Amino acid sequence: MLECGMLERDRRALRTRSTILCKQLVVDELLIQSLQADDILTESMAENIMAEQTSQKRSWRLLLLLPKRGPRAFSSFCSALQETEQQHLYELLTQSPEKDGKQAPAEMFVDSSLPLPTQEVIAAKRARTHESMEFSLDADSPINTPVLPCAPDFYLSHCQQSYRMNSSPRGFALVISNVTFDPCAAPDLDPRKGGEVDDEVLRKVFTELDYLVTVHRDLTAQGMRTCIENFCRRPDHRTVDSCVVCLLSHGVEGAIYGTDGQLLQLDWVFESFDNARCPLLQNKPKMFFIQACRGEEMDCGVEQIDGPARTCSPSCEQRDAGREGQGDANSRQRGDMGRPRIKLPQRSDMICGFASLKGTAAMRNTKRGSWFIQELNTTLRLHARDTHLADIMVQVNGHIKEREGFAPGTAHHRCKEMSEFTSSLCKDLYLFPKYQPQY
Repeated sequence: MLECGMLERDRRALRTRSTILCKQLVVDELLIQSLQADDILTESMAENIMAEQTSQKRSWRLLLLLPKRGPRAFSSFCSALQETEQQHLYELLTQSPEKDGKQAPAEMFVDSSLPLPTQEVIAAKRARTHESMEFSLDADSPINTPVLPCAPDFYLSHCQQSYRMNSSPRGFALVISNVTFDPCAAPDLDPRKGGEVDDEVLRKVFTELDYLVTVHRDLTAQGMRTCIENFCRRPDHRTVDSCVVCLLSHGVEGAIYGTDGQLLQLDWVFESFDNARCPLLQNKPKMFFIQACRGEEMDCGVEQIDGPARTCSPSCEQRDAGREGQGDANSRQRGDMGRPRIKLPQRSDMICGFASLKGTAAMRNTKRGSWFIQELNTTLRLHARDTHLADIMVQVNGHIKEREGFAPGTAHHRCKEMSEFTSSLCKDLYLFPKYQPQY
């Protein structure tokens, strides 16, 4: 049982710095897990905090709870700030009272030693060693709340209007993650420091969602083509209900780089899964997640003027999958026996999430991985149980919109990111995690 109440001096430190903390505190799974390990937060409290829709709301809920969690809560919170590389906030809270009257503006508390976001076209100067990579996965990657299960009543009320999602496994997932590039063939492509965290996060979350996940690291453009062709031709796609493809690399609009500096066109990837080339996945949802730049422009954001706090329009695009036929082509052709033969559009039943908008750079934290993959992971874990995948992507867009970092190599130039998705889905797409219908 926790002793009641936080010490008054600690309570006052949180209260007087609450505005700065709400703006700058990063409340992620690692920080929450540290507080849970110290018995400061219960599992229910942790879930409620991470379920908040924006980073500021997560920070505010945590700051409301801490003063009620006993005299150890303040020191545990300060330790968690150090563990999550938020040294500037640790120093802000623990500075001597004599300095309170001379408190610097919020911008001055940025520590240049923080793991800064970096563009997917700008990276660290040297590759991680195997040892440091494993340390990062153990100490810096998200410690994830288990995927929340779908309730039987929800499944029964939504399964009829949704894509079938009963098979176990639900499908096969392919993750291609290019972290280290050939310095001779691709001298301008630096290592994607933090990229190894992303592929491990994706492996874990899709495994928990009942996908058989295969991860390939550091492939050339031709190696990626061969890997995707082999994945498309798997005969066991016949027995499952969906598939997932995740591509993580440096990129440009419409293409991603292999480790040899050659480009793989994304349109070729989508064509490989269309209804003609991948017939075993016809009428089954195909999910793509692309973590790569689509240009070099840095989104520095704009000041919000009078208006609603959040736009009422979801930040997404929809793309039509088919076209009108030519001549007297009908939606059905007669076969030799006079039976109707259904024709499908060339490309349908796909949804693709992009880490950034066309022409802009995607942001990646050198310790905790990319913004897009972090938010996708969290949202899938908390909301896949009762949320359409398109709505999950809207939530991811909204969470990323609220994030703010500092441009690579600076401590004062703030940068933003905006993700988007395209869809040719024809039904609702629920993943129904951890639910298996009884027949």
